[in-house]
Amino acid sequence: MKKLTILPIAAELTNTLDYHTLSKLLSNLESHSLEFNNWSESFPYKPEVQFKIGYTREYLVLQYDVVEEQLRGNYSETNQNVWEDSCVEFFISFDGRKHYYNLEFNLIGTGLIGYGPAEKASRNRLDITTIEQVRTYSLIERNGSDKRWSMIEVIPLAVFQFDDVVDLKGKLIHGNFYKCGDHLKQPHFISWNKIENPTPNFHLPEFFGEMVFG
Repeated sequence: MKKLTILPIAAELTNTLDYHTLSKLLSNLESHSLEFNNWSESFPYKPEVQFKIGYTREYLVLQYDVVEEQLRGNYSETNQNVWEDSCVEFFISFDGRKHYYNLEFNLIGTGLIGYGPAEKASRNRLDITTIEQVRTYSLIERNGSDKRWSMIEVIPLAVFQFDDVVDLKGKLIHGNFYKCGDHLKQPHFISWNKIENPTPNFHLPEFFGEMVFG
């Protein structure tokens, strides 16, 4: 099982910040790779994905940097099927993997967030107003065949409405990071922590890694 330490960000994350300013604020955070292409026999394509994660008293902040051959951002309405686009995902559990939130955003910042136990029939989407509290900042570059995109997500801790998330310092949580694109020319399903399952499935909290807020 992978482990990482989430470090604090010593800055006030106001609504007036832009992508480049936020990226500079996150520049000292460690980059981590999504290295596991768990179903490579059926889906051999593997884009390059790095992520950073940090936090403040009010926010959890993620930055993804992606290089892939196809960019797709067809969904523009909250809670649509963003996993079919160029999509990055973060699943996080505050209660020892019993319940978790799945935060999924495509490259243009359209998102969905679900919550519940692993059984999909028992999971529910959060309401649109809550999901749209997450601020997203995207940078998309197309230079010939080399297509890059980056996204920063500023997630209010209030989004995690089913848990008492107040002071994160010192807390141990569980989660995993993913990149997918179910309807791309070359579908792919890659992760930070390894998943051992015969078919693609991100909804397996037993394979979440450990994260400590430093």
